Formats: sequence, C-alpha cells, structure tokens
Amino acid sequence: MKKILLAILLMAPISMFAQKFAHFNSADIIPNMKEYTAAQAEIETLAKQYDDDMKRMQDELQKKSDEYQKEQANLLDNVKQRREAELQDLYTRIQQSYQDNQQALSKVQNEKLQAIQELVMAAIKKIGEAGGYIYIVDTSAGVIPFVSTTLSTDVTADVKKALGM
Repeated sequence: MKKILLAILLMAPISMFAQKFAHFNSADIIPNMKEYTAAQAEIETLAKQYDDDMKRMQDELQKKSDEYQKEQANLLDNVKQRREAELQDLYTRIQQSYQDNQQALSKVQNEKLQAIQELVMAAIKKIGEAGGYIYIVDTSAGVIPFVSTTLSTDVTADVKKALGM
C-alpha cells in the first residue's frame, strides 16, 4: 500500500508538469490564404504599372535622343548644351523613378506580408491558448533543426480552420 501511494505521489508531479507542444507548416498555409492571393495580385498590378511608367519614360528618352542625334550637326553650341542637359536630366529622372518604384514596391510587399503574418499569428495564439500548448513551432521556418512529430501535435489544419480556409 505504501509503495502504491509513493508511486502515485511520485507520478503526480510528472503529470502536473506535462507539457504540450505543437507544430505547423506556414508554407502550407500562407500561399493558400485568400489574403495572400489578393496581395500578390495587387503587387503584380502595381509592378506592371511601374514597368509601364518606366517603359514610357525610356521611350521618351530614346525619341529625344534620336531627334538630338539627327539635328546635332546643325545646332548651335548653346542649343546642343541645353539639349544634352535635357537628355541627362531625363536620364537622371528615369534612374530616380526606378529606385523610387522599387522602394515603393518593396514597402507594399512588406506591409502586405506583415498583415498576413499577423493573421496567422493571431490564429496560432488562439489555438495555443485553447489547446494549452507551451510552444507552437513553424516547421517550415528552418530555424528549428528537428521537431518530433510523434511528441508534438500538428496544428496546421487547425490554423487553416481558424483562418477560414
């Protein structure tokens, strides 16, 4: 009887401190989210708009450069200098516009991805609190070298459900 009681007392602390771990695969979740698809479409539309603007500016530069090449021999020196300055200014504006467009596109991408990650993190937090999990690890992140799928619960389907997928 004493041995049984002692065994129960020894087992109680172990069961009280039993920890629950879970994992999920964000690479299986994020690309399938409607928010991600909408964000990608918006980013592609913006990138196309920027590309069209750049093409238009480059065409304008090419046209003015061709005109200048044809008329160069007949122009006075001060007119040549003014035209060359205009071409250089246009070239500089194209370069600046390209850099500005790349920065704006990068900013939009980061904002959209951040919003999507916040949605996923809110779903994970909800699942973690409801399931009493100590840790929930993203197996697609590459940070964790090993996650035992036998000792950890896969909550990928639960995250998808929480996100309405």
